[in-house]
Amino acid sequence: MARADTLARARTLTRPELAYLVRFPTAEGIRDMELTWTELARDTDWVTARLRDHGLTAGQRALLTTSGFEGFWGHAVIGALRALKVPYGIAEAMGWDHRRTAVFHRELDPHAVIGLSAETLEGLAGAADVGEMFRTTPVVLARPAAVPVLRGVGVSAAVIAAVGPALALECPERGGAHVNAAEWRVGARDGQLSVAAGEERTSALPETPLGLAGRVLTGRCACGSEDPRVVLAEADQPTSSRS
Repeated sequence: MARADTLARARTLTRPELAYLVRFPTAEGIRDMELTWTELARDTDWVTARLRDHGLTAGQRALLTTSGFEGFWGHAVIGALRALKVPYGIAEAMGWDHRRTAVFHRELDPHAVIGLSAETLEGLAGAADVGEMFRTTPVVLARPAAVPVLRGVGVSAAVIAAVGPALALECPERGGAHVNAAEWRVGARDGQLSVAAGEERTSALPETPLGLAGRVLTGRCACGSEDPRVVLAEADQPTSSRS
């Protein structure tokens, strides 16, 4: 049986509604939450709109750095890139795979690099000028710890981060990372972020402190979005001059 036949047969099978069991850290330890395919589709639509805000369009190329356990948001980003018809390469976000990031960046010449980690930057810095490498990349969405490093060498990086089971993604205004208000409720108390599931999520999640330092901005963003923004303390640090 050819691969095409196998895939065609697979599409006729009943698919369980559960897509992922999301595990995320909270102030009181690790918590599990179910993610359905329907919810993942909505999350993908939201990420598609956010990446479109950054100017991604068909024919451009992207590099995504992620880890397997991050599938709950990595899958949404991949779905968004496919919806936008943006070809992409994937490298592991752990530092040991920094050479793959370097190769993909050289060969793909990507319009967007998504998910850069501080560990990847540390690995790259041993053999390359990180500022020179990424300054000409139009869209750089980096994890919180990597953002000050990148901005310190002249890279206009925006934040992408998991906030519990939610994804936060900064718009081109660089005024905090948006969280989908239709799906999640984010708050802050005493400088610590919390998250709760919206009414449309299958798994109930009451307000849950995350042990994550930051603050929440509400009101209409300059980009036009009404989604709240989280300013993560780890990303909101004085810029570093390291390369």
